[in-house]
Amino acid sequence: MVSIRLEALGARYGKQLLLQGISTPTFKAGEVVAIIGPNAAGKSTLFKRISGLIDGPGRVHVEGLRPEGGGISYMPQDSAASAALSVYESVLLACKQGGGWRVSEAELARIDQTLAALGITSLAFRHLGELSGGQRQLVSLAQVLVREPDIVLMDEPTSALDLSRQVEVLGHMKDLAREKGMLVLVTLHDLNHVLRFCDQALVIAGGRQVACGPTADIVTPALLRDTYQVEARVESCSRGFGHVIVDDIASQGRTFALAAG
Repeated sequence: MVSIRLEALGARYGKQLLLQGISTPTFKAGEVVAIIGPNAAGKSTLFKRISGLIDGPGRVHVEGLRPEGGGISYMPQDSAASAALSVYESVLLACKQGGGWRVSEAELARIDQTLAALGITSLAFRHLGELSGGQRQLVSLAQVLVREPDIVLMDEPTSALDLSRQVEVLGHMKDLAREKGMLVLVTLHDLNHVLRFCDQALVIAGGRQVACGPTADIVTPALLRDTYQVEARVESCSRGFGHVIVDDIASQGRTFALAAG
């Protein structure tokens, strides 16, 4: 069973240390883990450090990767792909990454299943340059999932999607984690989505760890006040999901409601 644990993890660009002291319990297969915090907290930097794109102190402990599996797959906020490629071609290239060029029937079936699961089969033969930002985001997700990874790092995967697509994609990722034994780490800004879809939460602010643990224990009025500078309540909706209701900007005294997630 795949797992990951971070030990005193840090990240640097050149001589500048941007992230430090990130230590977590062991996150295990089947879990969805939210990485949350204010803008410029270090969330994207953490994913780059875990995936080996940047260096720094500390260790990433990973166990249980399948020899035949896709290992760790990272979906950044901005995916660079040739606009001249069709959606199907781009997902096919992702499927064959690191392997030979002979395409099996099983791989073609996996591509079809991945496109269907994300609701983008109708886009298969459109060029990437013709797509909206939200459609390209779904294609980027397809490129990650078609590799059947053991661990997925998704950096704001729903930022360009409308509300129904956000719920659909996050629900799909939660189902995949449970059914395929996948471990999903995802950065999100919508705390209502975090409370609904994520089992654990790691909070980062200013490049340092603030809290880590079960989501319902982490997303509290105290955290919202201290980390996000808002006065807020966390209440259960009629279906039992936690829901954040913001009453005031802590430092400015204004009142408004947070849109439902």
